[in-house]
Amino acid sequence: MKSAKLLSLCLALAATASWASPPAADGADPLKLKGNAKQGEEVYEVCSGCHLASGIGRSDGTLPVVAGQHTAVLIKQMVDIRTGHRDNPTMYPFAQSMTPQEMADSAAHMHTLKLSTKNGKGSGKNVKQGGAIYEKDCKSCHGAGGEGDEAKFIPMLTGQHFKYMQRQLGEMRAGKRKNADKDMLKVIKSYSDADIEAVSDFMSRLPLAKKK
Repeated sequence: MKSAKLLSLCLALAATASWASPPAADGADPLKLKGNAKQGEEVYEVCSGCHLASGIGRSDGTLPVVAGQHTAVLIKQMVDIRTGHRDNPTMYPFAQSMTPQEMADSAAHMHTLKLSTKNGKGSGKNVKQGGAIYEKDCKSCHGAGGEGDEAKFIPMLTGQHFKYMQRQLGEMRAGKRKNADKDMLKVIKSYSDADIEAVSDFMSRLPLAKKK
């Protein structure tokens, strides 16, 4: 990405701590555009400052693994952040500055990045309990192997950091994730902290899903 655009994005990030209202939709629907992974590699340069060039994010739970994720899932999250349906002050100026085609291209590139078994995991003490919870509540939507469903915008879970999933489930339960699936909220609202820890640990240990 050209240095001028990098500078403008950095200035936008520095200036944007909150926003009064979401920006108006701009141009084409990125979900209907064909992404170009090669062009997306250039767009992703700005994203790699946080998510890393490998797309592996950070195991402390602050940044998710984006490598290998379904393109539609990635685009939807960017659009939701851009339009205020998901609160993320750090990513907001970047999502706001991207064109629809850049969203599609960067998502296509992230999908090509390799998953890793070196993602952050939990203590392993309650994996059996987590497996039972996953079988009962999560498998029907996210799949037996955590492969997700791109057509339904259900994210792939394999290879994701334990602490990130633990944090997201906690925020969903607390009503802090505005774009969370309503059916999922009904399921996890009764989860204890121990339940969330156990199922997150189990999901972080699922075998890596094969990308389609």
